[in-house]
Amino acid sequence: MIYLQLFWSFLQIGLFSIGGGYAAMPLIQAQVVQHHAWLDMSEFTDLIIIAEMTPGPIAVNSATFVGIRIAGIPGALIATFGCILPSLFVVSLLAFIYYRYKKLSVLQSVLASLRPAVVALIASAGLSILMQVALDGQAMAVENLNFIGLALFAAAFVLLRKFKWNPILVMCLCGVGNLLIGLIL
Repeated sequence: MIYLQLFWSFLQIGLFSIGGGYAAMPLIQAQVVQHHAWLDMSEFTDLIIIAEMTPGPIAVNSATFVGIRIAGIPGALIATFGCILPSLFVVSLLAFIYYRYKKLSVLQSVLASLRPAVVALIASAGLSILMQVALDGQAMAVENLNFIGLALFAAAFVLLRKFKWNPILVMCLCGVGNLLIGLIL
């Protein structure tokens, strides 16, 4: 039964996560944290960090991680297959349609109308993770704010957006910075 639940959950994520891995985060969160309670919010945040750091798409990495945690190697294979199966069909169909009808203005307006929805999904996922970092899963109050996490977020944001630093370097620096601050305090 757990294999069927893993397959079905990640099939839905693979089918409805239009816009890539960041857009899939709210869907993954809804399935693995809220609906099935396979992970709590702290574990989900760790999942996103691991999925981001490892090579490959975030949704596929998440499916593999959740599958192996819930049902071992067979669970990882089933969840991953569920996640990629819709893409195999949808991408093939879309590629056929796009190359056949790419000059039509209707197709171009449909693609343009999807952009705001994708941006909203990405912003939603980012805000969820920021709230987890800022509040450590606690209630919204000034005394619960994680100022170190917020400072590292702000520093990483500036280094990535303004100075165009390498994201891997920024992640490593944030990890080392948090470790050093934790040792000092």
